[in-house]
Amino acid sequence: MLAPLLLAAAAVLGSYLIHKIRWWRLDQFKNVPQVKPDGFWGHLKLMGELMSSGRKDAHPDEIFVKMSEELGRPPVFLVDNRPVSWPMILIASHEAAEQITRASKLHPWSVPKSPSVGDIVHVIGSKSLLIKEGEEWKQFRKMFNPGFAPSHILTLLPAILAKLPRFIELLENKAKTGGEFPLAKPIINLTFDIIGAVVIDTDTDAQHEKDEDRGGMIRLFDELSQTYTGAGVNFPWWLRPRLEYRRIGIARKIDRLLAPIVRQKHAELKESKSKGRTVLDLSLQGIDELTDFHVSLACDQIKTFLFAGHDTTAILLSWTFYELSRTPRVLKAVRAELDDLFGPDPDPKAVIAKFMAPGGEELLGRMPYISAVLKESLRLHPPAGSARMSPTGSGMMMRMPNGEDVCIDNMIIYLCARLIQQDPSVYGDTADDFMPERWIGDSDTSQTTNDDSADTKGAKKIPASAWRPFERGPRNCIGQELANIEARVIVAVIARRFDFTKVGLGELDLDEKGKPMLNEKGQYKVKSEVYQTIQVTAKPVDGMMVKVKLA
Repeated sequence: MLAPLLLAAAAVLGSYLIHKIRWWRLDQFKNVPQVKPDGFWGHLKLMGELMSSGRKDAHPDEIFVKMSEELGRPPVFLVDNRPVSWPMILIASHEAAEQITRASKLHPWSVPKSPSVGDIVHVIGSKSLLIKEGEEWKQFRKMFNPGFAPSHILTLLPAILAKLPRFIELLENKAKTGGEFPLAKPIINLTFDIIGAVVIDTDTDAQHEKDEDRGGMIRLFDELSQTYTGAGVNFPWWLRPRLEYRRIGIARKIDRLLAPIVRQKHAELKESKSKGRTVLDLSLQGIDELTDFHVSLACDQIKTFLFAGHDTTAILLSWTFYELSRTPRVLKAVRAELDDLFGPDPDPKAVIAKFMAPGGEELLGRMPYISAVLKESLRLHPPAGSARMSPTGSGMMMRMPNGEDVCIDNMIIYLCARLIQQDPSVYGDTADDFMPERWIGDSDTSQTTNDDSADTKGAKKIPASAWRPFERGPRNCIGQELANIEARVIVAVIARRFDFTKVGLGELDLDEKGKPMLNEKGQYKVKSEVYQTIQVTAKPVDGMMVKVKLA
């Protein structure tokens, strides 16, 4: 008697589970555009197949681009990787992205960040401004805004320039030896030194060719970043506990380096009664008695700005010098603009002297073509997208291409900058081409509002919301003006002094006489393409291997 009952119960349970899985995989989001999911695996199996069939070390955005093309480039589509991750809505159009990043009655400071941001918690800290939400985030943002105000950033120009001679010396030594090297590395060291001066008013001693000679902080950040490279780096911690333990250990070492700096700065501020504007100064504002909690809070803000402040700028500059090296008409125009501003002498010392002279900061606002080059580099090679999530029960609705509104609560909402910024419906047939000229008349690289009304004097108007490497809305990047100024300064100092030649991936395709050949787009032909890999953010896969010579 018991056996038939057990069989009947098993049949009922099996039928329920089959029905539940079918609803879960096939019916729950059937009105959202998506590649046909596997009835059991969802899109996990497809993701694995696409990864295996392509470049295994490529950034996941490459897979999303393939999915988008297969679906006919819809403005939004679904990727279902449950139970490894939450279901994900991919945002591929700027209009859909604005629904997420604009302030609304439902979400006054835009849709909250996704819990997946926690994947990098060891890099930025659990108390980071990047993770905070609601009123707490608002107060933090208000606290740090003065340190990144454009008027204040301009006062940091001498600190930025002071870090450049060492970088120039390293490049000159490389030019003498003629060896190959990853350009991204000395740029990362430079930008880390700069952000160290800006954030904590400390020399991080990052600019050394040998790893062991660099300061402890940059070496630890590098070591931590390396743990975010390779397959499965963003899997849940319980799928890779040893990696998680390693990250925790490195993060604690960074905290042990930063804590004494915080305590010393607090003592100095308390004694002098002065108010500074570095991130560290602002972190300690209004604190009379320094507790362990306050130290931890300050350390997390420092880590956030140290990482974000050097990483994005280094990626931007690595791609910019690569694009200049393979696009002679653009390099010529950049150098012509610099000749007009600084005179014919390309010596970096002469350029630095012009910047340091009275009124030198005004030169930064007179680089429209260089600004267009930087804007186009960020368009084609965005360092990161943005992941958001509307909590369960919020009732966040998004309109699908078929006109139906779908609730997207408790789903990762991934604003894929690569898809948005290379949308043919906005950028036309040149969506994948490096064309700085498209931005002439609209070359601002630090958009701080959601204003789409600004007119352009150049080519066809491009909606402001279609360019978003720093994202938009209330939670846009607080440090974008610093990145903008820093990049302009470095290009101005370096671009006329050095010629970079890519080796390995992206190497020029030469004719029988050993000369580079132009394609129909005005760029040198290459044997292969450089692509992005993931290492917390999206970085050139080979570190941008180059040779350099004096121009």
